[in-house]
This record gives sequence, C-alpha cells and structure tokens, in this order.
Amino acid sequence: MSTERGEQVIIDTYYTTVHTLGKQNEGRRLQYMQKDGSFPVVFQKAPGHWTLYLMDIFTTLVEIRWRVMLLFFSLSYIISWLFFGLCYWLIAYVNGDVDNVYNAPCVDNVRGFTGAFMFSMETQATIGYGFRGMTENCMVAIIVVTVQDVFSCLLDTIIIGIVVAKMASARKRAQTVGFSRCAVVNLRDGVLCLSWRLGDFRGNHILEGVVKAMLVRHVKQPKGSVVMSYQDLHIQNRDIVLATPATIIHKLEPGSPLYSLGPDEMQAEDFELVVSFTYNGDSTGMLHQSRTSYTAADIHWGQCFQDMLKLGKKHYKVNYALFNVTTWVQVPLLSAEKLDRRGRPVEGSQSRGPLVASGKRNGHTSKRNPDTTEEVMHQTCL
Repeated sequence: MSTERGEQVIIDTYYTTVHTLGKQNEGRRLQYMQKDGSFPVVFQKAPGHWTLYLMDIFTTLVEIRWRVMLLFFSLSYIISWLFFGLCYWLIAYVNGDVDNVYNAPCVDNVRGFTGAFMFSMETQATIGYGFRGMTENCMVAIIVVTVQDVFSCLLDTIIIGIVVAKMASARKRAQTVGFSRCAVVNLRDGVLCLSWRLGDFRGNHILEGVVKAMLVRHVKQPKGSVVMSYQDLHIQNRDIVLATPATIIHKLEPGSPLYSLGPDEMQAEDFELVVSFTYNGDSTGMLHQSRTSYTAADIHWGQCFQDMLKLGKKHYKVNYALFNVTTWVQVPLLSAEKLDRRGRPVEGSQSRGPLVASGKRNGHTSKRNPDTTEEVMHQTCL
C-alpha cells in the first residue's frame, strides 16, 4: 500500500483508530468527506480482506466500473465456451472420432478442438446452424450438453441482473440531487441561522426525503492516532418535499455546537459539516442518498441565498442559475451566544453589536459599510 498520497487516511480495524500517512498532512487540512460524497479512507488489516468481496460477489460486480464489468461479461462466456469445447473434444478423442472419420461420432462434424469449440458456442448461444448436432451414441456427451444448457441459463440470469442493477444504481440518481457549494449564516426572525440549499435537477421530482447534518471533528492524539467526534445538528423541517429547491436551516441556539462561535472563531475552528439527504426514487422506488460536506471556509458569514422561485401563470418558475448565488446582508459580527446576551436584534434594524456584510474574494474577506444599504452586492459560491 503506497504512502505517497498524503490525502489518504488508514483505519486500523483492530484498534478502531485512525492514522495519517506521512507528514504531508501537517500543513494541509484533510477532509472527512469530499464534495462528491466520497470518503478518503482506506482500510488496513481488515478481517477477511478479499474474501469479503468474494462472499458477496453480486454486490462486488455491481460496484465495479463498467469497463471491468464488460471485461467480466466477455470472459465469462469465452471461458465457458472453451471449457465445454474442451469437454466435447475429449469425448470425441476418447470415442475415436478424431482419428477415424468413419466412426459413429458422439457429435456430428466434430473431429477436432476447433469443431468442438464451435459446437460449444452454438449450443450455449442457441445459434444452431444445423451443421453440427448431438447424436445418441454417447451418453456422456448428452449429459455435458444438458449441463451446459442449464449453466448458460444461470449465467445469462446473473449477467442480466448485474447489468440492470448497475443501470438502476442509486449513485446515478444521487448525482441529480445537489447541494449548494457553500453554506451561509444570516439572521432569520432575529436568530442567527446556518443554512444551505438542496435541489433536484430532474423533471420527475422527489416527493419526500429526510435531511440530516452532523459536525465532524478529529482530535490528534499522541503517537499520531486520531479520534473522531460527531455531533448531530438540529434541523428545522427535516422532512423535505423537493418539488422546488429547499433551504435547509439550522438555528444557532443553545445546544448547537456552533452556538459559541463567531465569524472569526468559526474560521479558526477545525471542523467539517457533513450533510445528507435520504429519499426514495419516484421512478424505481429505490432508496437513494446524496451527501456533501462544508468546511469552515465554505461557510460564508453575512450572506443569504438569492431568491430563485417565481410564480407564473401556469407554473412555478425555478431559475437554477441562481442556485449558488448569494447576497451580502447585514449580520452582527458576534456569536449567537454573545448576541443572546446583548439581546437579539430585529432583522433589518440596528443592533447593539457591529454589523457586517462580508464575503470572500480570492481568499480575502471584504466588508462594506452598513450605512451604504442602497448598494446590492452578489457573489457566487465557489
């Protein structure tokens, strides 16, 4: 196992600890989950190792890449044709069909391995050209043909089942349900809230699903080990009807792990917000899950998402070009805990704490004067 990739994590299943590889991670933040929902985790000393994949061979074949699946598809038929062709050639050789053309053959017109292979392929593929055919002279050959017919039906069933399962894979449907590239913190009814967007990009919309979120931190221990901690975030309206894009909201209230963090403290914290949406596909009825993660750098303080839903004469119109577009708004530069101590401001009014309309451009945080409220500023999540 290579140790050159500094972004990998190894989980030791004997001690349930996580070890980092090399020293390349010291200056680089390793994400627990990537934006596409994948985990940069590899297992070391897993019990059983490859035998676990062989025991559940159907799931293994469903999860492999298409090019490997097509290779397996081709080889399974070619190897079976060669195997049964070899059996027919051995039967012809033992019966004397190879050397004596006047001998009553077990299989008509099978005098060598090439003819035996062709008969095997014609039998399993049910081609039946009529040139080669089974005779009643050899019971062993009749038994082999019967076994090959049963095996071919079983092999076709397995291959077709795997191909159908791969085409209906939940991962493909999950790619059509997306999260916004950033999360935002703003005021809602005088309460600081963390929110992000969720949308279905297909025409046949999902009727219902459940949203979950957790805060993941890792704490480095002596000798290089890492302990993972998980904290669930309470979400308003966890059950989502995704006919139109939805904004998922988490209030920064007492009990929230982000309650005591202001904008500066949040950027200094080493955490990751892992969010998921679990739902049943309306076309197949299969269970799907879409997920992504937000680091502290992906959370923009003092912004809100642009409105993208409008009411038409016959339809609700959704402009997905605004899915990741945010607007800078006035938000106190205080944590929710400090804001509660000073008294929550009414949205749109002056508060006793400093207000900010901030955003990041090219890695720099920009702020504007709260008195210049006539200027509208927009930003697209990167």
